[in-house]
Amino acid sequence: MEDFATILLTDLHRYLVQRDAVDERLPECPDVEGKWPTIAEAYLPDGAREFANYPVASLGWMMFIAMAVAKFWDEDWVKYDQIEDLYLYLRDKRGFDNLDEYILDEVLDLHGDDAEAMQNLVGDCAERAKRALFKRDIEPGTVEAFKGYVACLQCMYQLGMAVQLKVMGYHMTKL
Repeated sequence: MEDFATILLTDLHRYLVQRDAVDERLPECPDVEGKWPTIAEAYLPDGAREFANYPVASLGWMMFIAMAVAKFWDEDWVKYDQIEDLYLYLRDKRGFDNLDEYILDEVLDLHGDDAEAMQNLVGDCAERAKRALFKRDIEPGTVEAFKGYVACLQCMYQLGMAVQLKVMGYHMTKL
């Protein structure tokens, strides 16, 4: 599954670079990256349940979550780092189905064309991740399928963080 994760990350990263949504070099942000295990554990019951009928939303929401966490990191990490479960904190504002809208409206403060553009970018990434996973022709409900899904989520998280950091003016360049 490691190869799949690397190939997926490379593909999505290339796609986002072409759209000038991320830099050539992916960012490192240990505070945001460190929240991944807790967020993933809390997200999996909701995300996995929704994946069967709404795979693009299930994958895309993770990218939005990472964008929100990156925004929190920039805004007031001392405050947000104290929140035990950032996923539940975000989800419980408007519920799972409206997680994207809450993050766009209230956390990222994106509206109108800007919100629609970000929604489309995230949707395109989630669709690419879904296609890559389905191309592997893994039997649903297996350990391999679960590992593939988690690999997709982790890629979406990492790239969501990268997109938001660039939006906020953090540029990753070699020194």
